[in-house]
Amino acid sequence: MDKKRLLIIDDDSRNIFALENTLRARSFECMSCLSAEEAIKLLSTDVHIDAILIDMMMPEMDGYDAIPIIKELPLRESTFVIAVTAQAMNGDKEKCLEAGADAYISKPVDVDKLLLALSEI
Repeated sequence: MDKKRLLIIDDDSRNIFALENTLRARSFECMSCLSAEEAIKLLSTDVHIDAILIDMMMPEMDGYDAIPIIKELPLRESTFVIAVTAQAMNGDKEKCLEAGADAYISKPVDVDKLLLALSEI
């Protein structure tokens, strides 16, 4: 089985580092971007990505703005997007899903829940 390739979008390199280490240990291939703008440029190419983990709260462009743009890119309308957010209040999950996310994980990330969401790709 080929390794699944994930794109992690987060403005905090410590979050990227932790997620990459966790996911690589479970045989995922990881790429990362520190901003939604950088990610959209990357996703506008034909680079192969199986799923995207996006931090919902970032400066400049947050996940709520970025996900609809990503989903409109050619080849990306069906890419699996997981919203990762410290916002765990009532209604936050629904807000993420309304923005176009396919799944929602709150921070601190529960690895088992993340792997369960990734089992759908």
